Amino acid sequence: MPIVTLVIVLIVVGVLLWLVNTYIPMDGKIKSILNAVVVIAVVIWLLSVFGLLDGLTNYHIGKTT
Repeated sequence: MPIVTLVIVLIVVGVLLWLVNTYIPMDGKIKSILNAVVVIAVVIWLLSVFGLLDGLTNYHIGKTT
């Protein structure tokens, strides 16, 4: 994925989050939860884009037979 696409996606997500935080009235706790969910989703997406999550698929939790 080209770096320009990454930057554009990050800008769009940031602007959308700013618009939601600015123009949609909601409780501060809900706003902080929404911000945390969006940031975590973007970080996971970036890790998968850069291929850093591929190694995690080899790990298994629990007993494998």
